[in-house]
Amino acid sequence: MTAKTLRVAVTRRLPASVEARLADLFETKLHHQDAPLAPAALIALAQDVDVLAPTLGDKLDAAFFDAAGARLRLIANFGAGTDHIDVAAANARGVIVTNTPSVLAEDAADMAMALILAVPRRLVEGVRALEAGAFHGWSPTWMLGRRVRGKKLGIIGLGRVGEAIARRARAFGLSIHYHNRSPINPHIEEALEATYWDSLDQMLARVDIVSINCPHTPATFHLLSRRRLELLQPQAYVVNISRGEIVDEEALATMIEEGRLAGAGLDVYERGAPSEKLLKAPNVVLLPHMASATVESRIEMGERMIINIKMFADGHKPPDRVILGLDQDRAPDAG
Repeated sequence: MTAKTLRVAVTRRLPASVEARLADLFETKLHHQDAPLAPAALIALAQDVDVLAPTLGDKLDAAFFDAAGARLRLIANFGAGTDHIDVAAANARGVIVTNTPSVLAEDAADMAMALILAVPRRLVEGVRALEAGAFHGWSPTWMLGRRVRGKKLGIIGLGRVGEAIARRARAFGLSIHYHNRSPINPHIEEALEATYWDSLDQMLARVDIVSINCPHTPATFHLLSRRRLELLQPQAYVVNISRGEIVDEEALATMIEEGRLAGAGLDVYERGAPSEKLLKAPNVVLLPHMASATVESRIEMGERMIINIKMFADGHKPPDRVILGLDQDRAPDAG
């Protein structure tokens, strides 16, 4: 098999430079509509190619691999997360799965830090008040937020993204606390002056801001359950740029509405989009899944994806093969 005879299909519109490079290297079928394919269309596309390049919006479950046919040999995922792909089912049918780890950490950390600053200082509330004509001049008691410096930041999943957040947070005077399945490298822990908590419950009861950065797995579904959210202090905030399913969103919205939590900054949602209750909740900053949305990161993701496809075409092991039980992006499951 040569690169030029390898047939590749892309499921979503990608940056123009990435599409051009794919077309130059492989026999490539591009998808010019920026919307997810229906399941039947996704299967039909996969049946006629050697490589499928899906994105987060494509669900590749066991039924998909049952129907995909014998030609499909590689899933070159455009993205780091692979919870939308049944990797075990793929491997059972001889299909390799790759992802694009290590590309998004800095951009994602920037967005998490923006939320960590925006929510306690009520930035979005201030913008809305200004736009609604509710600002009538400075007041000693109006629109008071909370100081960030000196607060305790609890990071759930101190992998590459969590570490990048911790570095930024330390510069703003936050103390770093984290929960993983096991402690991180002692040298990194010392550099971050981070405190490890074996018990997530105990950490939650003591921190002011929670940043969720672990992958979504069966073990982390509703990791922040109603019971765990109730461990947080009333003045605490929740920030999530990871996966919406990790938080009991209904419980979170109810607790903010009732004043039992101070607020939240969310870029991801349990059902793909924020609920009505969240949209109406006070002091909640809601973003449209844009933590990795920089030109640079999307191009780097595409380049990493192309490297995986090219290595496969040349008969070599793709560098970013997803191995069951091993997190490619050093973001340990919390649990």
